[in-house]
Amino acid sequence: MRLAICLAVLAAMAALAAARPAARRLPPPRAALVLSVVAIGAAAVWVGVVGLLAVVLVGQVPAVAELGRWSGRLVGAGDPIPPAASVVAWGAVLVGAAGFAVLIGRLVGEARRWLPVYRPGACAGVMVVVDDQAPAAVAVPGWPGRIVVSSGMLRALSVDERRVLLAHEQCHLQRAHWAYRFGVRLAAAVCPLARPLVAPCDQALERWADEAAAQLTGDRRLAARAVANAALASLGNPGAAVAGFGGGQVADRVAALLDPPPRRRWGPAALPFVLLLIAAGWAIVAERDVDRLFDLAQLAVRR
Repeated sequence: MRLAICLAVLAAMAALAAARPAARRLPPPRAALVLSVVAIGAAAVWVGVVGLLAVVLVGQVPAVAELGRWSGRLVGAGDPIPPAASVVAWGAVLVGAAGFAVLIGRLVGEARRWLPVYRPGACAGVMVVVDDQAPAAVAVPGWPGRIVVSSGMLRALSVDERRVLLAHEQCHLQRAHWAYRFGVRLAAAVCPLARPLVAPCDQALERWADEAAAQLTGDRRLAARAVANAALASLGNPGAAVAGFGGGQVADRVAALLDPPPRRRWGPAALPFVLLLIAAGWAIVAERDVDRLFDLAQLAVRR
C-alpha cells in the first residue's frame, strides 16, 4: 500500500511537470486540453491518495473501529503508515476543502457581478457595451453567453480590429473555454501541485481564440495588431484591469500570430498522458490494498 501510494504521487507529480513543456509544443486547442486534463487527473489522484491516508488514520481510532466492526490494531499494523503522513494527509484535506470553498465564493462573486448583463433589455443580442473608459472585453458564459465590451476598448480599436475582438470572444463562448478555466482552477484549489498549470492553460485559451479570430478574418497580421493595440490602450489607463481580449502574455500572443499557423499534432501529449495513466493505476492499486486491509480487519473481529 505504501509503495502504491508513493508511486501514484510521484507519477502524478511527473505528469504535472511534463504537461507544461508538452503544451508549448502543441497547437493551442490541444495544449489547453492537455493542461486541463492533466491538472484535473493529477488532482483526482492526489485527492484519492490523501483520502486513503486519512481513512487509514481514522480507521485506527477505537470508537470508529468499534462502529465499523473491524480491528483498529490490525488496520494500523497492516503495511503501517507513519502517523506523520496521516496527519499531513488530514492537513491536505483541510487545505483542499478551504481552497474549494474559496473557489466557490469567487464564482458566486463573479456571477453576481455579471448578472445584470442577462437582464431583459440589457442587449439586443449576445454583445453588451458598457460605458467605461478602461479598455476591456470579456466573454461571460451562459445559455446563451454574453460578450461584454467597454466603450474604451471599442475606441482603442479600428473597425477591422473590432472584428478580430468579436471573433476572439465568440471562440471563448462557442468552445466553452469557461469549462477549461473552471476545471484547472478546481484542480489547483484542491491540489496545490496543480497551481503552476493555471496560467499556461489561460494563455493557451487566449492563443486558441487568437488563432480562431485570425482564421475567421483571414489576416494574421490584423489579429496581431488588434491584440497589440488592445494592450497598448491599457498602458494609457494604469488603473484599469484589462480583461479577456487584452489579457495573457501579450508579447507571446502577438509573436505567435506573426508566425505561420501552428502544426496540428498530438505527439508531445503522449508523455504526460502516459504518466497520468500510471498515476491513476497505482492509485487504484492503493485503494484495493486499503479495501483488502479493512476486510481482513473485519474478519479478525468476526473470528
